Amino acid sequence: MTTDCCFKTTAKYAFTQSLPILSGFLFLGMAYGVYMHSLGFSPWHPIIMAVLIFAGSVEFIVAGLLIMAFNPSSVFLLVVMISARQIFYAISMLDKFRGITGWKRWYLIAGMVDESFAINYTADTDKAGVDKAWFMVLVTLFLHIYWVAGSALGAVMGVVLPFDLKGAEFAMTALFLVIFVEQWGREAMHESSLLGIGMTALALVVFGKSNFLIPAMLGIFVYLTVRRSALHDKLTNKVAK
Repeated sequence: MTTDCCFKTTAKYAFTQSLPILSGFLFLGMAYGVYMHSLGFSPWHPIIMAVLIFAGSVEFIVAGLLIMAFNPSSVFLLVVMISARQIFYAISMLDKFRGITGWKRWYLIAGMVDESFAINYTADTDKAGVDKAWFMVLVTLFLHIYWVAGSALGAVMGVVLPFDLKGAEFAMTALFLVIFVEQWGREAMHESSLLGIGMTALALVVFGKSNFLIPAMLGIFVYLTVRRSALHDKLTNKVAK
């Protein structure tokens, strides 16, 4: 049983570790809430989705899919492809989660995002007075709260802003363009980025704008799987030079 003193120490440590993520989650969540309003949804929709889904990129994608013809199989495949990296996060956390049972374990699994994985995997949970299980739960909870709060603020802003938000849905496109440009600048080689552009363009031509996304992502997945060893060797050699 965690004592009050131990819990306070753990909560303080978890909060300080999660704090650098606060501004990013708030602003991105606000953009998401405004985006949902621009698509015609009530303020409750982004809030409920933020609570239940808690996966930023997936929520932006799902927002657009909700105004299209309902296709559950495509939604499922798309979400699996987008979130496939979580499989590797989960494998890496197996040792960290050992000994954690009950609702804490299930919440840690359901609430794992890039940021909670990074903090919980790297943080020193052997510090005096820190309970490892509660630390990881509280980090996940704080990040969850930041995201829901940002989404709620954006949803309210979408209602009260005194100008037409038509066209604000381009914010999602702009967001991913910025991410792509930043990733391009950090890459030692650009084969994977060029693959994404080329495979998407090919799928768009072959399957049309309504059905291109899943084939494009499957094509990228297959190519990277086949080329994995060659890409690894190529990158290693380039970095060594």
